[in-house]
Amino acid sequence: MEYTVRAARITDIDRFVALCGDQIGGRGSGTALDAADMLRQLVYLPHASILVAERRREIVGGAVLAIRPSVRSGGYVGTIDLLAIAPGVDAEAVTEILLAEALRSAANKGCASIEAAPPNDPTERARWEARGFTELGPHMGRMLAPAGAGGRRSR
Repeated sequence: MEYTVRAARITDIDRFVALCGDQIGGRGSGTALDAADMLRQLVYLPHASILVAERRREIVGGAVLAIRPSVRSGGYVGTIDLLAIAPGVDAEAVTEILLAEALRSAANKGCASIEAAPPNDPTERARWEARGFTELGPHMGRMLAPAGAGGRRSR
């Protein structure tokens, strides 16, 4: 099955929120409407990327990447705030393409590193580790070579 990844559009947000289910409960004031409103705002902000994976024009996964400055890291840090995969799809393939696009987007936005909360599922954690993420205290992360930097980009 072939999957594609693209930047989310405002019209994708309700489907993305439904896909996320309990993963976004408890954020903001804890309602899905609050999460949807925040995601709608993030669609337009340059320091965030909402990515959706599709199969035959159906959203089967998504990720939220936020960019923040960090003096300690020597530049910007990308944070994968959310990664959701629909049940019944090839989770490995969808995770792979979403992480690859999030890494590319973070590097293009000048990030020195990227981090995320470690997945609870050991299989999911292994997928992230295969993409170069390692334990960094309460987070998993990896260094990036920003786009346009000399040398080979890290995978």
